Amino acid sequence: QDFNHLRTSCLSQGVLFEDATFPAHVSSIGPNLLPEDKLRRIQWKRPTELQRNPYLIMDGVSRFDIMQGEIGDCWLLAAVGSLTLQKKFLENVLPKDQGFQDGYAGIFHFRFWQYGDWVDVVIDDQLPFLNGRYLSVQPRTSNEFWPSLLEKAYAKLRGSYQNLHGGYLSDALVDLTGGVQMEFSLKNPPPDLEEILKAADKSQCLMGCSTSGLLRRNIEVRNGIVQGHAYTVTGAVKIRYKNGWKHIIRIWNPWGHGEWKGPWCDDSPQWDHVEPKCREALLRNKDDGEFWMSCENFQEQFSWLYICNNTP
Repeated sequence: QDFNHLRTSCLSQGVLFEDATFPAHVSSIGPNLLPEDKLRRIQWKRPTELQRNPYLIMDGVSRFDIMQGEIGDCWLLAAVGSLTLQKKFLENVLPKDQGFQDGYAGIFHFRFWQYGDWVDVVIDDQLPFLNGRYLSVQPRTSNEFWPSLLEKAYAKLRGSYQNLHGGYLSDALVDLTGGVQMEFSLKNPPPDLEEILKAADKSQCLMGCSTSGLLRRNIEVRNGIVQGHAYTVTGAVKIRYKNGWKHIIRIWNPWGHGEWKGPWCDDSPQWDHVEPKCREALLRNKDDGEFWMSCENFQEQFSWLYICNNTP
């Protein structure tokens, strides 16, 4: 589908685009994502029906715009969270020639890397709702729609929303960058893991990590970490702590809430032993799903680390 051609045609006819190849229909959700009675209650709504003043992007693109919905696609959203930190990759995926202000015709497009090529995926902006709530990712700001539309385009690429329910963070990282991804087992980590993390952060790699969920998926344990879940690694630094140095890692939960409650969490006493200037630069004490932890705790709590960049 040619985005510009379709948009021009809709504008000249004064109609909003309806995508026959991924329709506002149960077939686009998939048969097994929800019980049949719920599937029948799905409603499709355009952002212009939900908000008087919708925007594709407000004040830039940020991981904090995202809150995971009913679909278990943390593996995709963790990769998207990392993508928001790297503008050079982001501009490829999210073309700038679209929005709700000028030339709006209910049509959007996003690009993903598939089998050695950037594929342009065109969608209409009808989003699925169940009982008045987003079925899929919901924006933290009610009138910003890039997370929901990006997720819809990826669902179309994969065949249905159901096909986003469970997947591999490593696949999503490659689909968003066309890059090379490496994975490290944290149960048997390389001896220089701290240096690898710091170098990857400095080289502006996309990074993610996951917990093992053999017994329970999406269960939050007492320390705040969710089992069988994917997270974004958003920073890795070495800071002065007491009389020495400490490697700490910053991690974000695609739920948009739910944080680690151990050492180096938002209100932990460890921060009292860090220079105020450094503490101020690093710490955001909010329930936004993002937290710091030590490298040791990171290895204990997570099972895999994923790093992706344009070059090995």
